[in-house]
Amino acid sequence: MQADQDIQDIKTLVPLRKPISLSAIATLVRFAEFLVVLISGLATVAFFEDRISNAVITDYVNTIVLGATFGAIIFEWVGAYDVDVWYRQSESFRRLLWGWVATSAALLAFGFAFKILVVEYSRLWGVSWFFATSASLIVSRAIAFQQMKRLRARGKFDVRVVIYGAGPQGQRLSKFIAQSKTLTMQVVGFVDDRISRVPRMVNGLPVLGGMDDLERLIRQDLVDQVILAMPWHAEERIYQIVSRVAMTPVKVRLAPDLVGYRYTHRSFRLLDGLPVLELFDRPISGASHTVKAIEDQVVAVVATLLLSPLLVLVALAIRLDSPGPIFFRQNRVGFNQRVIRVWKFRTMYHDRSDGDEIKQAQRNDPRVTRVGAVLRRLSLDELPQLFNVLAGEMSIVGPRPHAPSTKAAGRIFDQVVDSYAARHKVKPGITGWAQVNGWRGETDTEEKLIKRVEHDLYYIENWSVLFDFAIMIRTMVSVVKAANAY
Repeated sequence: MQADQDIQDIKTLVPLRKPISLSAIATLVRFAEFLVVLISGLATVAFFEDRISNAVITDYVNTIVLGATFGAIIFEWVGAYDVDVWYRQSESFRRLLWGWVATSAALLAFGFAFKILVVEYSRLWGVSWFFATSASLIVSRAIAFQQMKRLRARGKFDVRVVIYGAGPQGQRLSKFIAQSKTLTMQVVGFVDDRISRVPRMVNGLPVLGGMDDLERLIRQDLVDQVILAMPWHAEERIYQIVSRVAMTPVKVRLAPDLVGYRYTHRSFRLLDGLPVLELFDRPISGASHTVKAIEDQVVAVVATLLLSPLLVLVALAIRLDSPGPIFFRQNRVGFNQRVIRVWKFRTMYHDRSDGDEIKQAQRNDPRVTRVGAVLRRLSLDELPQLFNVLAGEMSIVGPRPHAPSTKAAGRIFDQVVDSYAARHKVKPGITGWAQVNGWRGETDTEEKLIKRVEHDLYYIENWSVLFDFAIMIRTMVSVVKAANAY
């Protein structure tokens, strides 16, 4: 029988032994790092033995044991043993060291709260234990990380997977697993009850038969996991398959429907027990929105007060240079694609400025005044937008607001980049991540706009107060360089 031959072929390609459990290795690492904390503490006690009297050495030992116990709990709490840390070494170190810092703080707080610190502990010993343990944890974790990386490269953690369904959904799933750098899976083949209508090989993997053949594979201990890759509308068929596979000792999973592959980095959440795929959330919302609003108002007030002499000088220079108003207001697209009136210092001759059709300034643009050229080069023409920030229409940092009719290579912006409108999920800013990375000024090519949007979306997804202040600092540096502004 062909299925028997396929099973024999699988036996030559797939290890017959069970894969090593990643969680079991993590448990060993937990125990090893508990010992690291313990041994580092005892070693420092031995090193400073001449400073510690025999009468209180037991107190030191008790403190070390308590610290190791706290560490084991807190390391777990900060996610130092989560699966994802075994794929990102820097994140692994960060969580481990943060856990040890938190452990040390908890130990001190516990000692003061319960008056355990009545013993006159050696401060030098305490500092030495902290740093010795920090270094030892880094070394031990580096060794563990490299060993797990080596075992993973040899496929020791790979579970043997059979995909039920050789159609488009199953084919896309097998390619996704094969291309993944983090999944510890090896697809050994497909199973499909439509055996007469599917080829013998799909994506270079054998079609091993139908449900009866799948059960035989499981009984021969050649499968660790079954993933159902079938359209979700085939509800009754899925239920029938799950009912049979559930009787076998393997893990069973249901792959997402085809649309799910477009959102592979999104997570499922439970909605009163019902799993839903969380596609997008409002960025910078909740407490983060409040923090950013406070940040904007505080920075805007301080900046306006500090820069008021400069604002007066600029206004005077504009008045003396050419006739016309000092300020210029222009329609720009703001939060949620609402049109706002943005304040700027006038940099063009009054009778040559833009009308309804916005034309971006170019190098040596004859419309720009002498003072205006300096203001544009130093981005000082944007300073009146502090008034927009104070009015709650803009932020200090955010995607720069564009005029509705501006174009890139002759095309309206949202015709060039499909995700362009996503910039308007947050308030526009006086400066932004795109600007400090050089993507400012004229967008005479589509590539420039694409890069600008990419940087804007990165900022929205990764916002933090520290990120904002880093951009503000880089803005002040870039003003000195004054590139790409005409």
